[in-house]
Amino acid sequence: MPTAAMVEYDQATPDVRAIYDEIMAVKSIDFVPNFWKTLASHPPLLARVWRGLDEAMRPGALDALTKEMVALAVSATNGCTYCIRSHTAAARKLGMDDAMLGELMAVVGTFNQTNRLADGYQVEVDPQIMRATEGVSRPAEAGSGKRKAAKSKSKSKQPKSKPKRARKAA
Repeated sequence: MPTAAMVEYDQATPDVRAIYDEIMAVKSIDFVPNFWKTLASHPPLLARVWRGLDEAMRPGALDALTKEMVALAVSATNGCTYCIRSHTAAARKLGMDDAMLGELMAVVGTFNQTNRLADGYQVEVDPQIMRATEGVSRPAEAGSGKRKAAKSKSKSKQPKSKPKRARKAA
């Protein structure tokens, strides 16, 4: 049972109604989803959450389908039934099919498992991985890729006795 009363469109203040109109326009839907009607019980929260979501989901380096699939993956991990349904519907509207959903759930399940195992064992992060993730990554300049690859190979020499499989980055 809900913990707050939903604010229906016809009962909303003009400010809330303006946000509702924007939500429906941006999402290309003809109804106000219950999530937003519930947040409208506290209009400043409705405005803040909508602005943040709208900004995060705007076109950028990631396409809309990828963003919806990330939202679905997070929702599945957090166990939010409402969000799973909402983002599945949005992703399907953008072209996600059953095969894509299956692969996404396989990745989500696998990485939830491996994350828990790494945390449970308190696995120390490899220095090579730490170095590769520090700082701002920039696209390599033309022609410098070979030099960088050669340079990084010389820095991370592995003992020759290890099997080939063990040399690959995690």
